[in-house]
Amino acid sequence: MVLDTTTWVWVIVAIVVVVLIVLLLVTGSRRRAIQQKRDESHREKAAEIRRNAGDVELDARENEARASRARADAEQAQVDASRLKQEAEQKAGDARSLREDVAERTQKADALDPDTHPAPDTHPDPDTHPDGEVRADATRSEELAPDTGRADREKPISS
Repeated sequence: MVLDTTTWVWVIVAIVVVVLIVLLLVTGSRRRAIQQKRDESHREKAAEIRRNAGDVELDARENEARASRARADAEQAQVDASRLKQEAEQKAGDARSLREDVAERTQKADALDPDTHPAPDTHPDPDTHPDGEVRADATRSEELAPDTGRADREKPISS
């Protein structure tokens, strides 16, 4: 069985085609495997990013909740401060009223007490006559000057 050259050419072409088909099948399956690995890696990365985004979202919600609580606490503190301010103003008014009442009562007591007001026949100012005129021979500077001319004043007893 002797094959002529055209047959050998066709056999070689067939072998080359079969080898090319096998190579295409092998490289195609390899590409699909690589693509599947790449896709799986991308899915894992996307899942990781989604988990991180979920964690960040939870943190953001927690921060918003804390901010809301802080805002509510601040508003409550303002309400409490207003209430305390009103209470302080009320108490200050009460204290002022009591002070005025005490002053009024003290004034009434002083008006009734003979020890706090001089009797009508005594004059508290020695320079004033009973008729209200100032004495001509007395001056205020005499009252303030030290009295050194009299020997009968109290002197310390020396032993």
